[in-house]
Amino acid sequence: MEEKECCMCCKEEKKTMRTDAQKKALLNRLKRIEGQIRGLQSMIEYDAYCNDILQQSSAANAAINAFNRELISYHIKGCVTRDIKNGNEEIVDELVDTLRKLMK
Repeated sequence: MEEKECCMCCKEEKKTMRTDAQKKALLNRLKRIEGQIRGLQSMIEYDAYCNDILQQSSAANAAINAFNRELISYHIKGCVTRDIKNGNEEIVDELVDTLRKLMK
């Protein structure tokens, strides 16, 4: 039987332990974003004025950016700091790649 090649995420499972407060804050942000996206869908369904939809879309985009800023802050203060202290400097390259993707 041939062994199937697994995706990269299966080969090296990384996890981040978050405090209950961090989880709650991040999940609350995502739920608000989800509500904004549902609002955009409704606006399209009910033929809302284009400019109104664009304003709502801009607000949703700003909310996603705020979520990313909060998460990257947790990542730097937690994961990145921990890995550097443990001698894993590859985390810096990972962080740089992530920041490049976020800034596109």
